Amino acid sequence: MGSWEDKYDYLFKIVLLGDSYVGKTNLVSRFTRNEFNLRSKATIGVEFSTRSVKVNDRTIKVQIWDTAGQERFRAITSAYYRGALGALLVYDIAKRMSFELINRWLEKLRCIADENVVIMLVGNKSDLTHLRSVSTDEAKIFAELKGLSFIETSALDSTNVEAAFQNLITEIYRLVPQGETLDLPEHDMIRLENTNTTIMAPITDPIDIKPTVRGDVRKQCC
Repeated sequence: MGSWEDKYDYLFKIVLLGDSYVGKTNLVSRFTRNEFNLRSKATIGVEFSTRSVKVNDRTIKVQIWDTAGQERFRAITSAYYRGALGALLVYDIAKRMSFELINRWLEKLRCIADENVVIMLVGNKSDLTHLRSVSTDEAKIFAELKGLSFIETSALDSTNVEAAFQNLITEIYRLVPQGETLDLPEHDMIRLENTNTTIMAPITDPIDIKPTVRGDVRKQCC
């Protein structure tokens, strides 16, 4: 008999974006497998992971797409913003430039993703207090101005990693019409359970699930 994680009521797609080496991959690893790799390399293309969580006695299977931060992969990775119900916008609290470029990532996301995508600003590597170059207050003000939720995390010591994902998932769930079950035909499923799989090119409309509360109208990019 399968575990509760084998059956689910909802399937949510979440993307992580931000500059290289801000710790996106280790955030995913910590959340999905409770692992951390000090020698983690820059993501090439897109990496895919899954985890199932419980929210209000409902099982939610989360597809997590970890996108590369390098400029040369932008055309590939931005295609994966489509269909995302949530996004973690990640910067490194010890690297000022990674925070200053957050607005560029945000504009790209809002240009391509659904207009109602739930976005959380994440200041990662909060353990590097002695190297901090972005204050918590400054990040909070930015998040408030842009209409984002905000949290600081450390993938190294696990601080707030679970909370970041759980809060984002719960907020998405809150917007889903209650009583509606997202049911996918078997042939539409991607069977890459509990693994990191590097994908070098976009697939067509990857698991483009949208609750009826979310519109299909996207902003035109300039």
